[in-house]
Amino acid sequence: MMYDYLIVGAGYAGSVFAERITSQLNKKVLLVEKRSHIGGNAYDEFDEHGILVHRYGPHIFHTNSKMVFEYLSQFTEWLFYEHKVLAKLGSELYPIPINRLTLNKLYNLNLKDEEETKHYFDKVKELKYPILNSEDIIVSQVGRDLYEKFFKFYTYKQWNLIPSELSAQVCGRIPVRLNDDCRYFTDKYQFMPKHGYTKLFEKMLANKNIEIVLGTDYKSILNDVKINKLIYTGPIDYFFDNEFGKLPYRSIEFEWKHFNKVQAQETAQINYVEKEVNYTRVVEHKQLTGQKVDGTTLSYEYARAEGEPFYPIPTNDNRDLYLKYRKEADKLKSVIFCGRLAEYQYYNMDQVVANTLKNFKEMHHA
Repeated sequence: MMYDYLIVGAGYAGSVFAERITSQLNKKVLLVEKRSHIGGNAYDEFDEHGILVHRYGPHIFHTNSKMVFEYLSQFTEWLFYEHKVLAKLGSELYPIPINRLTLNKLYNLNLKDEEETKHYFDKVKELKYPILNSEDIIVSQVGRDLYEKFFKFYTYKQWNLIPSELSAQVCGRIPVRLNDDCRYFTDKYQFMPKHGYTKLFEKMLANKNIEIVLGTDYKSILNDVKINKLIYTGPIDYFFDNEFGKLPYRSIEFEWKHFNKVQAQETAQINYVEKEVNYTRVVEHKQLTGQKVDGTTLSYEYARAEGEPFYPIPTNDNRDLYLKYRKEADKLKSVIFCGRLAEYQYYNMDQVVANTLKNFKEMHHA
C-alpha cells in the first residue's frame, strides 16, 4: 500500500500530526500504534462499575496557550476543572504546592499575608549557588525541613533517585506559594474534555485519509508499505535498535479499588510523601471528570523501573546517551522525531501539542 506518511504512535504527537497532515495537506496517513487503543497515556475508558477512569494516571489539561486551547477545542467541549492536591504526612493532609496554609497548619503558625510568609521562607531557606540538582532547588526555596518532609521520600519513590541525583527541572516544576492558592496549576485554561480524552482523540482522527492500525509494531509492517515520510513518536532508542544502550524510563503500576460510596477522599489526588507508604499517590477519578454516579473508583500508583515508558529520567548521563541518538536522528532527513519518548523530554500535554503544531508548520514550510 502507498501512503504519504507513516506515523508511529497514536498519542498526542502522532495524532496531532495525523490530523494536521490530513486536514491541511489532504495527504494519506497510516497511523500505527503498538497498544490496543489510541490516545497514548491520556487514554480513558469506563471501568466495569461505569466510572470513567484515566488508565495511565490522572491527565489534567492546563495551558496558558490560547493557540493550543483553541486547537483542541475543535475536538471537544470542556468542563471547567481546577486540580487540587493534598499531601498525607502522618495523620494530616496538607495543601501542595506548599503555601501559607501548609505552613500555618504544619508548624502551628499564624502567618497573615504574603510578606510574613516570604519572611518565613527567607529565614529557613538555604542559599545554593549554583543550583545543580533538585535538592538544591527545593532547599533554596523552602529550607531543609520542608524538603525532608514533603519532597525527599516522595521523589525517591517516584524516581528511585534522591533529589540530589536528579536535574533541577524535576522538582523545579513544583511552585512554592506565598498566598492561600491551593490550586495545583495557575494556568489560564484549566479544563477536562467533557466526554473524556478518548472521545477527543476519536474526533481528531476521524478524517477519512487516516488509516489506523492498532496492536502492531511498526517495524513488522515497514516492508509492506510504501511511504514518502516517517513521523516517529516512540522511544528514540528503540528506533535505532538500542544501538548505544537502552534509555531508562520510569513506569507506573496501578492498583484499582472500587468503593460503594459517593466520595472516598477529600480531593481528587492525595500524595503520600512518607517512605513507609509504598505508593506515591491515590487518585479518585470521579473527582477529575465531574461524573455523577453512585460508587467511586480509586487508583493507587506504584513507580516502577520496568513497564510502559512514562517519564524520561532527567540525569546528566541519560541526557548524554539521548544526545548520541539525537545525533543519529538528525542525519535522517525523511524521518521526524517528535514527542515525549522520541525527544526524551518531560513534556506536559499542552507542550506536546504546541511542539507538534510547531513541527508541522516547519515541515509544511520546509
